[in-house]
Amino acid sequence: MRRRILRSILTVLTITTIVLGVPLIYTAWLWVEDITRNDLQDRLDRMATEIVSQERVDGFVHPPLETRAISALVPQGGRLTIVYPTPTDNAARADIGVDSVDNPLVESLSMGTSGSLRLEVPAAGMHARQEQAVAAVALAVLASLGAAFSVAVVTARRVADPLRDVAARAARLAMGDFRPDPRRHGIAELDRVSDVLDSATVEIAGRLQREHALVADVSHQLRSRLTAVRLRLDELSTHRDPEVVHEAEEAMAQVDRLTEAIDDLVRASRDEDAADRDPVPVMAELRGVVAEWKPPFREDGRELRLIGDETLRAPITGSRLREAVAVLVDNALMHGGGTCTVSVRTVPTMSSRDPVVCVEVADEGEGVRDELAPHIFDRGFSAGGSTGVGLALARALVEADGGRMELQRRRPALFAVFLGSKATGNRAGSALSEPR
Repeated sequence: MRRRILRSILTVLTITTIVLGVPLIYTAWLWVEDITRNDLQDRLDRMATEIVSQERVDGFVHPPLETRAISALVPQGGRLTIVYPTPTDNAARADIGVDSVDNPLVESLSMGTSGSLRLEVPAAGMHARQEQAVAAVALAVLASLGAAFSVAVVTARRVADPLRDVAARAARLAMGDFRPDPRRHGIAELDRVSDVLDSATVEIAGRLQREHALVADVSHQLRSRLTAVRLRLDELSTHRDPEVVHEAEEAMAQVDRLTEAIDDLVRASRDEDAADRDPVPVMAELRGVVAEWKPPFREDGRELRLIGDETLRAPITGSRLREAVAVLVDNALMHGGGTCTVSVRTVPTMSSRDPVVCVEVADEGEGVRDELAPHIFDRGFSAGGSTGVGLALARALVEADGGRMELQRRRPALFAVFLGSKATGNRAGSALSEPR
């Protein structure tokens, strides 16, 4: 889109430059010629005044003609021809300057019936000044075109980048990314679209949570009723009539299949359990998140780092982990300070001898105030003017994979994401740092 906008603006600018620039260059060419001819006419007027001052009462110029003052008015390399009235002849002629002028520029002045002035000067000087004027105008036109190009680039970016951001955000929303985006672009229509997307994000996330809760409640009620039915059928399986036992066993098989179908539906609505997934490399999943968020940190004069054991793997949904960590990194950028560090390590658990993978996001800012810490994961709660959806949604994404998210330290802030399954890979990763 930026290329199309830029191409359109540059086309208009080029046409405007040609339409205005060519006449302007031609005008500059004629303007220099007019100035030169006006200067020659002014010289001729002054020469004529000097000659008229030498006329006597009879209206004639008596020889010799005084030419010292007139010669001073003849340009260098020029030639002046004077025809003036005398008492002995009808007219006399006097030539001042060079014998001949190559490629002359000629101006004449009539002084009645018996007198005239003809001034010839080389046209090369005028042409040189015309070329200089044309070059100056062309340079000014090119400079204005360059400035217009810069403005066009800025304008194209100003319009295209917000549109691309809004389109990308809508695409992320379609893929299940419900993080709110506080960025606004200063364009009323696009900012309105961003506000609507924020509202849609909250509404969709809320509806999904309500639907998941409804699915869980319905599945629980169905399983309870099916369990009661199976118990009654189990009693019938002890009946003395073989046909009754056979029918009871067939009915129990149907109940078991229906229970499995309900479990499959619930699992599908939750995008399957983490234990059923193949382990994914945690560092590889987070590397893209860190690479995406490094430029905003760099623009803010801060650093974003990723450290940890490359061999650690966990059976999780990569997209959920990326979104949850992205929310924490975004929170550190907006409300934290200093270097933000995303670390991946293993931590021991009291319920098992095997450690679990822990992803920590820490910064060096002022941290979380004591009165805010108990409510920081509550939906709709925010102390920074945001929607209050991000952290609540991040925790929901982690919990959907069987993990948990906690605020491990308030000052400076340290968030920990404990993945819900045992770590696989190099056990030496647990020695990267001590549990906090």
